[in-house]
Amino acid sequence: MPRPLVVKVTVGADQPERSNQGLMVAATATSSGAEVSLWLAGEAVLYATPDGPTPDLELATPVGDLIDVVLDSGTVTVCAQCAARRALTQADLLEGVRIAGAAAFVEEILRPDTQVVVY
Repeated sequence: MPRPLVVKVTVGADQPERSNQGLMVAATATSSGAEVSLWLAGEAVLYATPDGPTPDLELATPVGDLIDVVLDSGTVTVCAQCAARRALTQADLLEGVRIAGAAAFVEEILRPDTQVVVY
């Protein structure tokens, strides 16, 4: 069984290629059967909203599709402080997305055998 993977995306539509790469890695790992936890921080938190940005990036899978793949069998978490800075509450997020803070992130990344990738 693959080891758990935590992917943290810290940029959004301001850096579409970088953010899409992180989302693609999370979705691909999920599709491969890995236990995936996707964390969205900074401008990336807006991807977790129904009307979030949809960067037009040539040859890239749409952001919403990638988030859906991860939500299907993994978890998607929005940084609590990042959400608060943007006045986002749980009601503003896509169904299945949670809000959590640094303590939850640290707990996840310190689990044995967990691989962490930050974009």
